[in-house]
Amino acid sequence: MYDACRQHVWAYAVSRAGRQVADEVVSETFAVAWRRLADVPDPALPWLLGVARNVLRDSHRADVRRESFAYEVGRWTARPAGDIAEDVAERLAVLRAMATLPEGDREILILVAWHGLAPRDAAKVVGCSPAALRVRLHRARRRLLRAADAAPGDRGQEEKQQGARPGTRPQVGIIGEEMS
Repeated sequence: MYDACRQHVWAYAVSRAGRQVADEVVSETFAVAWRRLADVPDPALPWLLGVARNVLRDSHRADVRRESFAYEVGRWTARPAGDIAEDVAERLAVLRAMATLPEGDREILILVAWHGLAPRDAAKVVGCSPAALRVRLHRARRRLLRAADAAPGDRGQEEKQQGARPGTRPQVGIIGEEMS
């Protein structure tokens, strides 16, 4: 199977993503085929090209997540020309809000935001289905936002006490809201 299909899978990967990633796509495709050897139909090539397509899609998603995460981390670590104390206070508020969450919520948020895992992969880590993980992630994000809004000393809380409409809260976009 490998000898008969390798060149076709490689050509497909080159046509979709370029030479720089083709070898990696071929390796991952045949690793999947080896793990699922009993599922490989005859002829194998269409199935292998479908696997290669999924590998490329997953690779693209991972790249997008990494770029998004790098952007968020850059926003949090960059030294703006403005008030650094304000940024530090925001980060501390997010950390305080994270500390109030149950361990399970923190674990899911860290797996998705810090480690960049897709919900499917995070589900494997915590031992639940991907659908259950998505629900838990949604609820954990919601609890984090509530905890950030309710944090003592939060600017939004101070504005509420002064009768103003809360306009700002600690930025928690780093928790991977766009990842589904």
